[in-house]
Amino acid sequence: MNVYRNLTIKQKQIVWAWSFLAIPVLFYTVIRFYPTGNAILISFQDWNLLGKRTWTGLDNYEKLFADPAFWKVFKNTFVYLLIGTPLSLIVSFFIAYNLDKTRFMHGFLRMLYFLPFMTSAVAMAWVWRWFYQPVPIGLFNNFLSTFGIPQINFLNSTTNALPSILAPAIWAGLGFQIIIFMAGLRAIPQSYYEAARIDGVSTWTVLWEITIPLLKPTIVFIVVFSSIGFLRIFDHVFNMTTGNPGGPLNSTKPLVLMIYETAFSSFDMGYAAAQTVILFLVLLVVSLLQLRILRDR
Repeated sequence: MNVYRNLTIKQKQIVWAWSFLAIPVLFYTVIRFYPTGNAILISFQDWNLLGKRTWTGLDNYEKLFADPAFWKVFKNTFVYLLIGTPLSLIVSFFIAYNLDKTRFMHGFLRMLYFLPFMTSAVAMAWVWRWFYQPVPIGLFNNFLSTFGIPQINFLNSTTNALPSILAPAIWAGLGFQIIIFMAGLRAIPQSYYEAARIDGVSTWTVLWEITIPLLKPTIVFIVVFSSIGFLRIFDHVFNMTTGNPGGPLNSTKPLVLMIYETAFSSFDMGYAAAQTVILFLVLLVVSLLQLRILRDR
């Protein structure tokens, strides 16, 4: 106590600052960093959750890179990313751009678009699964049958299954992206648009030369956030392919679902941890690349 009394005001402020920071630092160390480090350690071991851990070195990684199922799942994960991210970005921006100009029932429309984001992913997946069922249950196939169009095998086809799952996944995240885009649009000073209007600049030029460049920080955030979401997609795939997790011939299985099955169906925690480390590295590399490409120069 005497030591504290002898401190200067600046030093006391530092002591109090670190005292308040100690709790979140401890939280992240125990809840975040320790599990991450432990997962990396387990990836070099053989463990079934009950027995002793056995050191195996790089065996799990050698098994992983030699596993054709892993490369199929790895490809699926990047298909979700490379199709889902740009498509959701374009659709959400188009809706937000036009919704921002709408004054009639503006708040109600914003609520409707945001509602799917607030809905449980499990419930949403089962509703869309019902939509995709064959006649006479499925909504989509019943609609097609009224026009004499043959049924579409949505979830049991190696060609149609992944797009069928990607569609509700994109739809579920649109609400959040629309709200973020609208916040970005509202933050752009109106003086830019007034000057462009006075100069007689076309709407298309205003969009490409003013709106989109000034939305760059918003676009960077949405791209990174959306990419992480598609790389970690799980709920929609798991619930829409319950009878055959991952779809026919693993055509829809993402890396997160493979990790789940390896850990809690096969109880091969070392192999699952190795898959987790690969997913972590993919997330890190993709996020850093996007930030580097999209950053302000």
